[in-house]
Amino acid sequence: MSTEIKISVRSLVEYAFRSGSIESGFRTSSTMTEGTKAHQKIQNTYRESDEREVYMKTELSYEGLTYLIDGRCDGLLFSEDEVTVDEIKSTVKDLHLVSEDTYPVHWAQAKCYAYMYAKEHKLDLMNVQLTYTHVETEETKRFRQTVTFQELETFIFDVIKRYAPYASLKKQHQKARDASIQNMRFPFETYRQGQRKLAGAVYKTMLDEKSLFAMAPTGTGKTISTIFPAVKAIGEGLVQRIFYLTAKTITRTTAEEAFSLMRANGLYMNVVTITAKDKVCFKDETICQKTYCEFADGYYDRVNEAVLDLLSNETMMNRDVIEKYARKHRVCPFEFSLDAAYSADAIICDYNYVFDPRVSLKRFLEEQKKQTVLLVDEAHNLVDRAREMFSASLNKSDFLQLKREFKGRNEAIRKTADTVNQYLLGLKKQYGEQGDFMMKDMPKELLPILEAFMLQAEKELASQQEGHSYEKLLDAYFSSNSFIRIANLYDERYVTFGQLERSEVTIKLFCLDPSHLLRQMGKGYRSKIYFSATFSPLHYYKEVLGGQEGDFTISIPSPFTKEQLNVFIQPLSTRYRDRERTKQPITEMLYALVKSRPGNYFVFFPSYQYLNDVYGHFTERHPEVHTIIQDTGMAEEERERFLAAFQAGNEETFIGFAVLGGIFSEGVDLKGDRLNGVVVVGVGLPQLSRERDIMKEHFNSEGKNGYDYAYVFPGMNKVLQAGGRLIRSEDDHGTIVLVDDRFLSPKYQSLLPNEWKEFTIIR
Repeated sequence: MSTEIKISVRSLVEYAFRSGSIESGFRTSSTMTEGTKAHQKIQNTYRESDEREVYMKTELSYEGLTYLIDGRCDGLLFSEDEVTVDEIKSTVKDLHLVSEDTYPVHWAQAKCYAYMYAKEHKLDLMNVQLTYTHVETEETKRFRQTVTFQELETFIFDVIKRYAPYASLKKQHQKARDASIQNMRFPFETYRQGQRKLAGAVYKTMLDEKSLFAMAPTGTGKTISTIFPAVKAIGEGLVQRIFYLTAKTITRTTAEEAFSLMRANGLYMNVVTITAKDKVCFKDETICQKTYCEFADGYYDRVNEAVLDLLSNETMMNRDVIEKYARKHRVCPFEFSLDAAYSADAIICDYNYVFDPRVSLKRFLEEQKKQTVLLVDEAHNLVDRAREMFSASLNKSDFLQLKREFKGRNEAIRKTADTVNQYLLGLKKQYGEQGDFMMKDMPKELLPILEAFMLQAEKELASQQEGHSYEKLLDAYFSSNSFIRIANLYDERYVTFGQLERSEVTIKLFCLDPSHLLRQMGKGYRSKIYFSATFSPLHYYKEVLGGQEGDFTISIPSPFTKEQLNVFIQPLSTRYRDRERTKQPITEMLYALVKSRPGNYFVFFPSYQYLNDVYGHFTERHPEVHTIIQDTGMAEEERERFLAAFQAGNEETFIGFAVLGGIFSEGVDLKGDRLNGVVVVGVGLPQLSRERDIMKEHFNSEGKNGYDYAYVFPGMNKVLQAGGRLIRSEDDHGTIVLVDDRFLSPKYQSLLPNEWKEFTIIR
């Protein structure tokens, strides 16, 4: 086992010196983030002989481990025979409130660089300087110390001493982990059909440092077939970390179960699940202020001890485990899960932690990406999710409200919020007759207005006063920040889209094609494995998810036999204008189906209106059949009750009526007799909308079939997902009925899975 610990100066001192509370989920420039412009202004005042952004490294041994420490120093200043290390920090905080002792972590950073330089150049004395610059006024304040080499060496070893228990624990863990992986076998006696092929493709992709787009039907065992080879790659030193990315809680649970299965087979590995902040928060409201939340108050004073305790005693760190230790150490469970994740071998979390430019785990260092593999589950969901991540919008009403709220309380915020409000009001006057508008260009003149607002909001948020609410200001700050960040990504794959409703104006930077940005956000990772049961057509998903020439694709045949599935097509027109006249034939077909084949059925409809119409018609004529219907906005308990109604061994027929593309048409696992049939009404086309039409026009202009890209392929995915609820294991049998005449057309036939292509037409 290697005894080397690679760590950056910044990570080392942040670990050793972090203290204080979490504030509002808002971190001002005065923490450790770099205000690039402010840095450059200071560096531009350097003399010709001075150096800026100097890369430094050193090697130190402590208690049997070798620490390789590196980083980039802001400035080296030379005068006569003196050398000064300059560490620059930008802040919105009033500089009168910044004293020499306010931020020990900044001194620590500067002293580490001073030590590195003095050691390399054999100097006995170094000057260490902290330069604070105010981002708005450009006022600066400097503190300076002269330190001997002996003092610097004592200091840096003291920092390492603080970090050593954590480093030592990590090294012991790695040794035990790698040994456990060497001895680990596939956790099932045999591979299911297609599993070995998929696992082999995943391993080869990691070996070749490529990406893989894998279509593997339901029942293949995709989760274990992707995780197992990735774990093996960790044991062989190819990979150091796995991200298992999902869109839904249920698929996160499936990944946890796969790791638990391998753990039962001897795997010793740290796995952390990150749960969304609002779900895991211990308080009634998610307000990250030390005055409101005892788990935010003094968080950084307690978190290192909490992480050490967790890692010393647990390997499977799911939501329950995270919450247990968070309560024990009185730390915020969400931030604690992130801090634990930096030490994990595998992280199970939502897509946005890697791909969203506003949320991603920035503390993961760039160099760690090279040893990280991304396993992207149900990756068909990433297309629309990525569009959301790479889009940003602003509402006029938010700024009007702030203008009123801060009148007489903070004139600068009132004024800057009103400027944004007036700009959006101007769009209403310009486009008011149209109801919505579209521009190819980005509204550049809006950005400096938003920056001015953000600057004032930052100042107010940095000096929060008790008794005042900051929720709306915080929301507007984040949406402005998000808008500016997305504006920096704006190119020919974007449009500016606006909606005008009564007094509201919404302006949106809308990403039409996320492929380029997904490619950018995924850059640097060793491998990306995108997999789904419904990548049809595969070339479309490879393209819109940012695949490149040389990336691998694989399509695994269904592990189930054709005898397990009976497929019927009822060629009715379910187009909007024809829906009223389909109620009777669909009702007759459903009743005939459940009479001849009793059991539990799911029936999916393209809209709530259509669902309610047919449900009313069916229950009126056949009240004796047990039914349940999906409601809008169901809470978690209601969803669970809905699914619990699908009982194995139901003596009478039971039908669940639900919406296609909704909460029950994906990620639901009703094994065996809990589900005997699925009926899908319609081809799943997304509702006609201005946004979808803009997407269609964009892809047409690129020489592609825009209607397929915007409507047909996303719609068909919903159909395939709904049908995929049915056959989940080797013992399952069932019936699928597809209701729409378009299913008989060549285009839709080409998108059906092979096992659905032997069908009977219902006349």
